[in-house]
Amino acid sequence: MSEQSDSETVRELGVSTHTYRSSIKDEVIHYATRESIFGHMVMATTNKGVCSVQFADTQDTLLSLLSAEFPYAKLIFTASRDTPELYTWMIELDEHITQGAARPDIPLDIVGTEFQFKVWQFLLTIKEGTVMSYGEVAAHINNPKAVRAVGTACGKNPIGVLIPCHRVMRSDGSLGGYRWGLERKKILLNKERQ
Repeated sequence: MSEQSDSETVRELGVSTHTYRSSIKDEVIHYATRESIFGHMVMATTNKGVCSVQFADTQDTLLSLLSAEFPYAKLIFTASRDTPELYTWMIELDEHITQGAARPDIPLDIVGTEFQFKVWQFLLTIKEGTVMSYGEVAAHINNPKAVRAVGTACGKNPIGVLIPCHRVMRSDGSLGGYRWGLERKKILLNKERQ
């Protein structure tokens, strides 16, 4: 895997929770699925960028997760000919995961609190093959007492792998949690160490 920091590809992560939630009823979200080494993967996009990357054992579970995350949006399954950019991004992400290709430069459009954005932006600076504890992340964002809040922000991360919350562990070296399962977290960390 590359040693470059993901901070080189940081983009504005999105709009405020209030603005996003009030406009989401009119928002169209396109999504596509594919098989990955983690089972099924879904990537969803707005007209501004990727708003969700999720992994699950079944496609039904993925669609339930997506519907729960965007309950008022119009979710549209998209064929590759209709949104070639979405499919290109999915292939690039899969190659990043499986072959160690550079992190793809994909625009993101996510919703979260100011604190969550601060955590997620910091996560983008953690180099592949490196891990940090929740406490170290809290210290780096100048909020050393917010260890649990950092863990919560990692757990609320809607963009698997591209925002690398898998690089954060407990201070005792154990994996901690991972929204998409500890086995997937182990696989990611092992691949990044190679």
